[in-house]
Amino acid sequence: MSNPDVTWLIGGPQGSGINVSAESLAKAIVRGGLRVFSNIEYHSNIMGEHSYYRVRISEQDRHSILDRVNLVVALDEETLVGEPHVEFTGHHGHLGELVPGGAAIYDAAIKLDPAKVGRDDIHLYPVPYSDLLRQTLREFDRESQLSRLRVMANTIAVGASLAVLDYDLKYFCDVLRESFTGRRGEVGEMNVRAATLGFEYVRQHYGDGFAYKVHAKPNQNGHHPRPMLIRGMHACGAAKIKAGLGIQTYYPISPATDESVYLESQQRNYDFAVVQTEDEIAAINMAVGAAHAGVRAATSTSGPGVSLMVEGIGFASMTEAPGPVLFFWQRGGPSTGLPTRQEQADLRFAMQLAHGESPHIVVAPGDPQEIFEDSFESFNWADRYQMPVIVMLDKYLSTAHWTIDELKMDGLKIDRGILWHQNGDGDRYLRYAFTENGISPRAVPGQEGGIFWSTTDEHDPRGHITEDATNRIRMMEKRMKKLEVAGQEIPQARKLHLYGPADADVTVIGWGSTKGSILDALDELNGQGGLRWNYLQVRLLRPFPAEEISTILRNAKKTVIVENNYTCQLGGMIREMTGISIDHEVPKFEGRPFSQEELVEALTKVVTTGEKRVFVSHLSA
Repeated sequence: MSNPDVTWLIGGPQGSGINVSAESLAKAIVRGGLRVFSNIEYHSNIMGEHSYYRVRISEQDRHSILDRVNLVVALDEETLVGEPHVEFTGHHGHLGELVPGGAAIYDAAIKLDPAKVGRDDIHLYPVPYSDLLRQTLREFDRESQLSRLRVMANTIAVGASLAVLDYDLKYFCDVLRESFTGRRGEVGEMNVRAATLGFEYVRQHYGDGFAYKVHAKPNQNGHHPRPMLIRGMHACGAAKIKAGLGIQTYYPISPATDESVYLESQQRNYDFAVVQTEDEIAAINMAVGAAHAGVRAATSTSGPGVSLMVEGIGFASMTEAPGPVLFFWQRGGPSTGLPTRQEQADLRFAMQLAHGESPHIVVAPGDPQEIFEDSFESFNWADRYQMPVIVMLDKYLSTAHWTIDELKMDGLKIDRGILWHQNGDGDRYLRYAFTENGISPRAVPGQEGGIFWSTTDEHDPRGHITEDATNRIRMMEKRMKKLEVAGQEIPQARKLHLYGPADADVTVIGWGSTKGSILDALDELNGQGGLRWNYLQVRLLRPFPAEEISTILRNAKKTVIVENNYTCQLGGMIREMTGISIDHEVPKFEGRPFSQEELVEALTKVVTTGEKRVFVSHLSA
């Protein structure tokens, strides 16, 4: 890479606080005018297994992780050298991921076996975590609380790493102080002291031989507010609030729970309710009922939860409810599969979500800005077309942190769709009246004259159950017509986007969270080998924009599909809907997202060898 970034990685046992340490460091880096992209990998058990957090530091906006690591911060020996038996389980340790000249900071109590390290081109910086922690607590007369405050060793390790990077410690200290306010102020000062002792220890005991420095950069965008670190689940929650959410229902399931918990923390500040139900069946039916009652309703879950919701989705489609919006946070499957890992394997499931043929919209944003826009618009689509909307998200989008200047809200306006108004005495309301575009004006509960029947059986325009064949034909055409109208009315900018020159030599196709890795990889590839690359992002998946995709792909010279699933499901859908077969496939299905380097490697292999299918895996922990 012409302008190398720095990757900082912290690892330790699950439950040891690596997420707080990494996110505090990321905030400190952003305050210094730099940009960050970060992501955590963790096991589905509660405590003990190895977890790690990568923070990519750059002067430019980045959208993906890097495999190569410049600095490892270890809270245990396993982070360094892995487990002794890794043929089928465990991991090899992160020392092997260090670039030449990279470094590892670890507890001096760990006596590394040189045979285990196997590297003479890296720096090893043991730091006496326990001694420095005791010194900190002694200064605050808290030494008797050593066991309770042992987690502060993480702060020592982060402070030591900032000395290695030559980064100004004051940014990190400011973050610590702001994290501990009020009666917890003294704890904040203890953490500041612990970080300072770690920082000073490295400065005093190790030379300046580390080549990868990180220095603060003056803010060149004075017209922007302070950049923010945002996760996809934050962007999703903010969009719901902006769109006028009335109720969110959920049953806890990873990785969807974080978003509902975030909304729970906000419901006192805004006029909506978050309800944890007894199961996913109750969650979807409560949301459908709320949509019928006239409020904007959402539910949030993952694959196993959606499996329980399919009848409720059909209920919403048949009764032409204005929603709900279902936020589908994908994870590794099938069954419970990989509960805390990354996958995009639920696309086909989402496209045919209920039994029978029923209308619903499916959209797949690829970054926080798109998550905000698509989540907001999904409520408008639910109201306008009176059908459920599915927003496809995943574990990577939920847990990754982006640096952004702001969430843009230009052009986002609330649209509640066509509402019924009584025209005069004797006007009898038909909730399911046949119309040219299939959309019947809906009444708001309590509206005079707006009483109607609603049933999940086939029904006539008044809502009464009937199995008449002529009525069945008209009602099916009415419901499916709404999906056709949505496909005509939703603007192309929300359907797909082509990045790069239209006449590129290679067209890469993807959807959802692969966007960031593809963009970063193509930034690198477009400067190599004389080939020009572009990227077709498919964002609206139902109704499928077959005509628009066909127009682009018929002119493509060579095509490659990149997906986090085994069968490359979008590639199959493109072939089914357009008759166009994608030339090459790059799948990854091990439960981790694409890194920039491995995608560059795979795409390079595709064009140099012509292989049809290039499987990606770097066998990370």
